[in-house]
Formats: sequence, structure tokens, C-alpha cells
Amino acid sequence: MDPAGIYLSIPFCRQKCTYCNFASEAHASELLPEYLRLLEWEIRNCSSLWPSAGIPPWETATADTIYLGGGTPGLLTGAQLRSLLEVVRARFHGKQRAAGMEVTLEASPENVTEASAAAWADCGVNRISLGVQSMVTQELRVVGRMHGAETVRRAFGSLRSGGIENISVDLIAGLPFQTAASWRVSLETLLELRPTHFSVYMLEVDADSRLGRELLGGGVRYRAGAVPTEDQVADFYCAAVEALRAAGFEHYEISNFARPGYESRHNLKYWTNAPYFGFGVDAHSYDGKRRWANTDLLDVYLEKITRGESPIVECKALARQEQLEERLFLGLRRRVGVSLPELDAEFDSDLAGRYNETIREFSEAGWVERDGGRLRLTDRGLLFSNEVFAGFI
Repeated sequence: MDPAGIYLSIPFCRQKCTYCNFASEAHASELLPEYLRLLEWEIRNCSSLWPSAGIPPWETATADTIYLGGGTPGLLTGAQLRSLLEVVRARFHGKQRAAGMEVTLEASPENVTEASAAAWADCGVNRISLGVQSMVTQELRVVGRMHGAETVRRAFGSLRSGGIENISVDLIAGLPFQTAASWRVSLETLLELRPTHFSVYMLEVDADSRLGRELLGGGVRYRAGAVPTEDQVADFYCAAVEALRAAGFEHYEISNFARPGYESRHNLKYWTNAPYFGFGVDAHSYDGKRRWANTDLLDVYLEKITRGESPIVECKALARQEQLEERLFLGLRRRVGVSLPELDAEFDSDLAGRYNETIREFSEAGWVERDGGRLRLTDRGLLFSNEVFAGFI
């Protein structure tokens, strides 16, 4: 097995943002130490827990990336973070810190100080994903964010002073009260701070977030009436693509842009069929043939692990056709696209023949293009990616 990516879910936040559809909450802070103790137990004992769900123990699995997300991992103390990472390294890479391992920690700007940055770096964190979302105060406050533009500037300075230069920022297109002018302010202000990576997301409207439920129900709470139209959100995204490309960022995945050499190695595993193992509340895993997921309820997770039981609530073995379809639509998320001949050789298939009509239809719509045997989304196709993916399933 290729080296895996390890995802660690820390579902604790000081405040729940209205747009957030993750399994994170403003849980009581006194629960965090107990959660971390049980999370470490899950990691140490995964080889005995996985078989109960029909998953091989993968005793010899190694890892070359670690990603802490799911809420606000920046709330962890240096001692808590060190203990957790040492458990991961002991299980998946021996006791010695692996040279070149990418260790990413998600942080909110208001949690970053020179002391915290230095502590993170000392633990081996070498990449920060900063939850900026906007650089405009009105947009931040209305969705529940606690920082402002000046807080973000200070966070960049503190991270660099602490020895962390690889800084990614998240932006959301579609927040209430957002305009073309305010979106441009967020982009230009952040570019001045010289991050190495941008993740630009269009607002997700689904029932898993408070704002999403309000929009779906036609309500007005959480300033739902001030959310930009779909066309406006698409324009914001296109403006970001243009601005970031002009600034020298490589658009390597639908939502992700990196300076050369700074692509997220961990997230690339999700789109390139590499294995990854998730631990904690609502963590997901994939070993090439199976996908499985932990419970998304904190109380259930704590109860199960306390009893020495597996927190896995869903496990699905993928049929060959499902594996092929996943390789297609996940591969198409990357701007380089997918090689049809390579997939044909691996799955003994004829993709060009099987999907000839679908490819022709999407090509005529201007959503996909072929370059020899390689199929990829066009710039226009980025806006209709869900429709394209559905066409191959």
C-alpha cells in the first residue's frame, strides 16, 4: 500500500458558523481532554477495531501526511498536540519523525499567536490552513466569525515568526452581503500577505448548515435574504480564478490554487486514489477498495470508545464499476483531468466508447475537452462540475 494520509477530527469550536456543514459544535471545553484521550486510544487500537467492520487491519500501513481539521484544532495546547502527533507517528511511521512529512493544522486567525505558532512548529506542524473566509468585517460578523482583517494580518506575522511559512487560506464566495467589490477587497488584501495556497469555495446550500436550511426553506434568518444569487457567486469564483492565475498561482483542483510546489499533498490523496485513514468524530477513510466512516455524534463516539468498541457506523466495499466511476469524477476535479487509456488498462474497459455520447454532449456544451487520451474540465466546465460528474455515474 502507498503511504496513507491521516486525518484527525477535532470537532470543537468556540462558536458555530452559520454556513458550516461539518460535524463540529461549540462543545463544552472540558470535554476536549477526554476526547483527545479517546482519540489517541482509537489510533493505537485501529488494527483491532477495523476488522469488526470488515476492514483489514493494515498492520504495516505507513503515512506521509497528517491533517488536523473538523473544527478548530488550533484550540489544542502544545502539549495536547505533541501527544496526539506522537501517537500517530508511532502507529504509522515508527517513533522517529518522518523527514518530509506534511503536517497541516487548521486554525482560526484569532487563535494564532507567536507562542502558539512556535509550539505548533516545535511539534512538527509545517503547514497551516487558515480559516479566513472573508476580509470584510460585515461579512464575517453575520456568519459568526470572530476575527477581522487586522487579526489575519497579525496571524500571518505570528506564523512566520514562529517558523511556519507554508500558509493556506480559505475563502467563501457567496456570504451574505458579499458584492463584487467586497470580494475583490478580500482577494487583493490576502494576496498582499503572500500566502502559498488558496482554497476558494462556493457557498454550499444544504440542510446540514443553519444558513443552508434557511435558504432551502425560503426563510430570512441568518441574513439568508442577503446571500448573493447563484450567478453572482459564479462570477465571484471566476474573478478569483482570474486573479489568482495572474498572481502566479497554479489552479490544480476545482477549489484549490497553489504557488509552484505548494499543493496540498494530503488533499491530493483524495483525488488520486491514494489511501487515507480518518480518526475521531465524523472521520472518513478509504483504502482503495472500501470506504468507511465514524459516527458524527460526539456523545456516541465517546460512549463507544469508552466501551472499547469501534466508532465505525458505515463501511462500503466498492464494486469495480464504482471504483471506476470514482476514479473518473474525482480525477476530473483536478485540472490535469484523467487519462482514459490508463483507466482502460487498469479496469479492462473502453471508456471512450462507453461514454462517447456523454463526452460528446459535454464537449458541445463547452464543459469538457479532450487532449489526446486525456479528458478534463474546461474553465466553463468548472461551474458545471456536478452535472459533469453525475453524467459519468
